[in-house]
Amino acid sequence: MAKSELDILTEAFSAQRLSKYIAYNHGDSEKTVMHYKANLRLAESLYISLSVFEVTLRNALARELRNLAGKEEWFDLFYTTPELLPLVTEIDKAKALIRNRGEKVTPDKILSEMTFGFWVMLLNSQYERVLWKSLRKAFPNLPKKDRQRKNVSAPCNTLRRLRNRIFHQEAICWDLYYLTCLHDNLITVLGWINADMPKWLAPIDPFDSVCADIRREMGWK
Repeated sequence: MAKSELDILTEAFSAQRLSKYIAYNHGDSEKTVMHYKANLRLAESLYISLSVFEVTLRNALARELRNLAGKEEWFDLFYTTPELLPLVTEIDKAKALIRNRGEKVTPDKILSEMTFGFWVMLLNSQYERVLWKSLRKAFPNLPKKDRQRKNVSAPCNTLRRLRNRIFHQEAICWDLYYLTCLHDNLITVLGWINADMPKWLAPIDPFDSVCADIRREMGWK
């Protein structure tokens, strides 16, 4: 007897992983499979915008760190500033990864190795006193009324959590309205960093069309 599609998914991904989808769809096997596929498609559709956002944010913050340090080796600042010492471990990890590949440690390579989480952490409250005055320049288009660290840190941390859920293959498909709000926030913050990037991204960003297709196919409002 041929296996059903749900049986195949259960065998590959575990009953526990699919249980929430089954419960959400009241045991409807066809809807459960459609829902799981929808989650995969949504995750894929966000990859481009999240990637563009991560690299744009990283480069803008690194630029301001170089200006603050007064040299290309922006990371040296973290070893000589007591408030930033908790972040030295992350820099040391990046250096170790580069050396383990048999490569020379350079500012560009360290820049590429630092995680999205590292860059977002720089915007957190514990580093506000030593960093925000410089890092706020990475957001030249932030409206004057919103020019507070928390107004940048909050959406960036939310996007970091979304990115982590996607990269760990976790479910993101329970509330498309909320997901759309997160995507809108991404575009907004991206525009704060670089006014040209939202327009450049739009033609290659599939999120809105994928989301609309899934609403129609699943019968969601």
